[in-house]
Amino acid sequence: MRAIAALLATLLSFAAHAETPTHGITILGTPALPADFPFFPYVNPDAPKGGEVTLSAVGTFDSFNPFILRGTAPLGVNRVWESLLRDSADEIATGYGAIAETVEVAADRLSVAFTLRPQARFHDGTPITAEDVVWTFETLREKGRPFYRQFYADVAAVVAVGPSRVVFRFKNNQNRELPLVLGEMPILPKHWWASRDFTKPLTEPPLGSGPYRVDRFEFGRSLAFRRVADWWGRDLPVNRGMYNFDTIRTEFFRDATVALEAFKVGQIDFRSENIAKQWATAYDFPAVQRGLVRKEELRNRLPTGMQGFVMNTRRAIFKDARVRQALAVAFDFEWANKNIFYGAYVRTQSYFANSALETTGLPQGAELDLLDRYRAQLPPEIFTQEFRLPVTDGSGNNREELRTAFALLKDAGWQVKDRKLVDAGGKPFSFEILLAEPAFERVALPYVQTLNRLGIEARVRTVDPAQYQRLTDIYDFDMTVTVFASGDLPGNELATYWTCASVQPEGGDNLAGVCSPVIDALVNQVITATNRDDLAAAAHALDHILQWGWYMVPHWHTRVTRAAWWDRFARPDKPIRPGLVLDTWWLDAAHAAATDAARRGK
Repeated sequence: MRAIAALLATLLSFAAHAETPTHGITILGTPALPADFPFFPYVNPDAPKGGEVTLSAVGTFDSFNPFILRGTAPLGVNRVWESLLRDSADEIATGYGAIAETVEVAADRLSVAFTLRPQARFHDGTPITAEDVVWTFETLREKGRPFYRQFYADVAAVVAVGPSRVVFRFKNNQNRELPLVLGEMPILPKHWWASRDFTKPLTEPPLGSGPYRVDRFEFGRSLAFRRVADWWGRDLPVNRGMYNFDTIRTEFFRDATVALEAFKVGQIDFRSENIAKQWATAYDFPAVQRGLVRKEELRNRLPTGMQGFVMNTRRAIFKDARVRQALAVAFDFEWANKNIFYGAYVRTQSYFANSALETTGLPQGAELDLLDRYRAQLPPEIFTQEFRLPVTDGSGNNREELRTAFALLKDAGWQVKDRKLVDAGGKPFSFEILLAEPAFERVALPYVQTLNRLGIEARVRTVDPAQYQRLTDIYDFDMTVTVFASGDLPGNELATYWTCASVQPEGGDNLAGVCSPVIDALVNQVITATNRDDLAAAAHALDHILQWGWYMVPHWHTRVTRAAWWDRFARPDKPIRPGLVLDTWWLDAAHAAATDAARRGK
């Protein structure tokens, strides 16, 4: 009786504070599209269905369960499942109804309710119910990757109110992002998983509810998804003009060079390129010259976040911020950009680069007020010096920067003996840069040579992607390359990157091992901000602290998406915020016939 009474009280409380059901939600403001929108403005609603696109991936896969640490799941497997809400690719932090027909955020922001569409089905024809939503949430929080526990930490309870309505109650109303985070949750079939162990790698095709199902596969070699022709969601506004290929096939390669060669000879249809040298030098092959392969730089409007060599402060050698600063100062970006990247990049200075949240100059206004609260716990430079990374002439002779680096190391207690940098006890300064791709060795090895000039014994170790994933999951590395992604409205992901709660859990994203009460407080300020001004102040303050914490050797960024493809496809003519969304493309029958004939005739 107590349980029934508690449930009744919960539901009555929600009913008393509920907003009107709506077709979508956004974190700050209102969705741009009306309730009766017919399709996303960046699609062709009449795009023909059919054909195949073949992609490539470097690495391997041995599981279809991407929700757990064990096993390696392939990129793209999430297209098997549908979620409650669908993100709009052209809006910031906005979701529209997918499995959920409506969503209701309570006026006091202490709960959210989703009402499911009656036609929503898993691929075996079983209806998707509120019970599946509850089971998915509880399973991911209990057995999934650590970030699920962090993302869902503010959920106090979840209740299925009948077969098609589910209510999430929150511990507080400070986490503005939580309703959207829950809406993005892929819904899994409780009945199918009842006879399977969710904590183990999945070696059979999963039962899903999305636009594609696993068709055929060979672990570690190839994977094909087949479009579900009678998919229940095909005519929803969020899906019209999307998912046009009948088959999406991915071929897996152990080596990026081999993958590129496969593209050149026509075994791969489409590839995006993130290596500037290859973009500048490797795409002048006969098929490009004959117009059979198209090559474009597609402008995007996305924040780039921060990529760099991240230092694992769990290691004693990286505990001192002066040491970390020295390693950052020693990196000669201008030389690398000139000699390796063909001038394709600009230096990244901010953890919120290319967004309105990127800091410039000294703290001022509301951000200064926030930092003043913690002034005694922060580096004084935050308040007196603008954060700027050194700029060299690109000649490779960065002697001035090395002098600065050595002075920092000396101040931190290191000295040179017999051409080696050692601590007070004579222990050499020695560490390893862990890489998952041989292509990045061309950046890491010159950096190692520069560090050797300081007497530092740095080494590069490249391992296969599966081993790399395992080593980083258990934080068994000194330095590696990573990207801390950022959006226009950063939120819960910051807690996984930078807070004390994310330091220990295996498989987490806090690779730097950062634990600071001040950073925890500012991350919470970002997550709980209720307007853009408060968000900007908190993010700017956090950016200042991360910059002067020197947890990374910052790298570079670009504002274009580089893509090359065999001329078999068509795409909407409207620009899109990410620059490229392949799910909006379709097969152009005439172009495909001509291109395929030319490929066969080579």
